[in-house]
Amino acid sequence: MVEADADDSDMPGPEDDEDGSALRGEENVAVRVRLEREARGWSTNAVSDRMNDAGYEMNPSAVWRIENGKRRVNVNEAIGLAEIFGISLENLVGPPKLAAHTRAMELIEEVRRKMRDSHKASLAFAQARDAFDNYLDNHPEISDEAEAVIARTLAEETANLPQPFEVRRHDPTPDTDTDDEADT
Repeated sequence: MVEADADDSDMPGPEDDEDGSALRGEENVAVRVRLEREARGWSTNAVSDRMNDAGYEMNPSAVWRIENGKRRVNVNEAIGLAEIFGISLENLVGPPKLAAHTRAMELIEEVRRKMRDSHKASLAFAQARDAFDNYLDNHPEISDEAEAVIARTLAEETANLPQPFEVRRHDPTPDTDTDDEADT
């Protein structure tokens, strides 16, 4: 079993956040544990039992204290809580207002992953272009021809890529689809 070693601290509660949407992981976890537990009809004993069965030592009092902002959650416990609730760690520490909107959390994670992938691809492109430019610095006799080939190749490649649609701006119209509120 993984022993819980979380300390008691005067952690500010979720009520200190005016709109409840701050990205403060520990406070979000406190709110999410209660939301996830109540959504499943589990008692604090049930959460404790499931945590212990999964190898994360936690007693019912600890669950209550976490939910009430009286006890911090360590990384191992956060992993265990996400595991027993069947949600991602990112979802567990995410904004509580989005808890009922599983699809929103999935899309946020997808946007984050794609942005990271795009950044990695941009870095890889820059490194490849730097290597090409360095090679041409050492071989100026082929520079003009190589530059023409690379320009033509990149233009052809870009023309064959799917073009992104116009960037969609935030639509202030409220989302009227409430079907995903129950899919937690």
